[in-house]
Amino acid sequence: MTGVLDTMPEYTPPVGLRALAAVADGYRQLFVESRAASLISQPKPVRHSGFEIELSVDRIEPIAEDVVSVTLRSPVGAVLPPWRPGSHIDIVLPSGRLRQYSLCGDHADRSRYRIAVRRIADGGGGSVEVHEQLAAGASLRIRGPRNAFDFIDAPSYLFVAGGIGITPILPMVRAAARAGARWQLIYLGRSRSTMPFLDELATFGGDNIDIRPDDEFGVPRAVDLLGRAEPGASVYVCGPPPLLEAAQRCAFTVDPTGSLHTERFSALPVVDGEAFDVTLARSGTTIRVAADETVLAALTRGDRDVVYSCRQGFCGTCKVAVVAGEVRHRDRKLLDSERGSHMLTCVSRAAGSSLVLDL
Repeated sequence: MTGVLDTMPEYTPPVGLRALAAVADGYRQLFVESRAASLISQPKPVRHSGFEIELSVDRIEPIAEDVVSVTLRSPVGAVLPPWRPGSHIDIVLPSGRLRQYSLCGDHADRSRYRIAVRRIADGGGGSVEVHEQLAAGASLRIRGPRNAFDFIDAPSYLFVAGGIGITPILPMVRAAARAGARWQLIYLGRSRSTMPFLDELATFGGDNIDIRPDDEFGVPRAVDLLGRAEPGASVYVCGPPPLLEAAQRCAFTVDPTGSLHTERFSALPVVDGEAFDVTLARSGTTIRVAADETVLAALTRGDRDVVYSCRQGFCGTCKVAVVAGEVRHRDRKLLDSERGSHMLTCVSRAAGSSLVLDL
């Protein structure tokens, strides 16, 4: 068959077809040149290794009592990676501390990221560093965005935000309003002065939003809040642990046809814990982990230099190798192939009386 093809005369298209081909080539070249010019004039996407990028602090401004807004941009004006409402980023602060913050800007605006940070004086030091040391122009390493609080399509929405819990909820409200969906927001806080983004929320329409500071309305009952959801609604709750725990207890009693989605900013409480010993293989030091604390808490109690972020078992930052001992895994991150040799110190515990870690 190849021989037959090799001996066939070359096909010459008629004049009319050759003319059309020339015109097509001309348009193709024009498109290529125009596309090249367009690419040159448009900001290029951020180049990053995995999920890590370098961003600059564009602006820091107070937006409520003990709360600042931090706007981050590419130092070269590049387009930032896309994200969905509910996403968060990991930020490596100048001190080396790694912290997670929800993105609270407009997910359609790829020129910047925005976070909000409440100052917690007796916390791990990250929020104090942001408030007291971080300044415009600083360079930060960012990991993400990642999403463990995904905003799903639903017939209607009820958003309940408590305090700084408004940060992942705000982009969801914006998306629901933009899509013309049915939605309600109940925003709780100690007082109006402590509640960020009140002015911004007012632009979405007052009929959908109920601002309920405790000093004006008292502390609400979760059953009353969730009872305002339409049948079959997706209910999103973010705030302090008591709010989340109350919502989880009553959600499906109030509406068994709906769905409840929660995100918390503090570590999970230790449930059914037993005390055990952790030995650090590199130094030979042994630490007693109390029944009501995590391995991570025991390590940081001794001022050891350990890295962590979510403290809830899903980011993987605190993963360490296990030299000896069996682990009772309570995380949502490790692969099955890793569970025989590693653990997340923020949630997992010893299955026996002791562990030896590669620390």
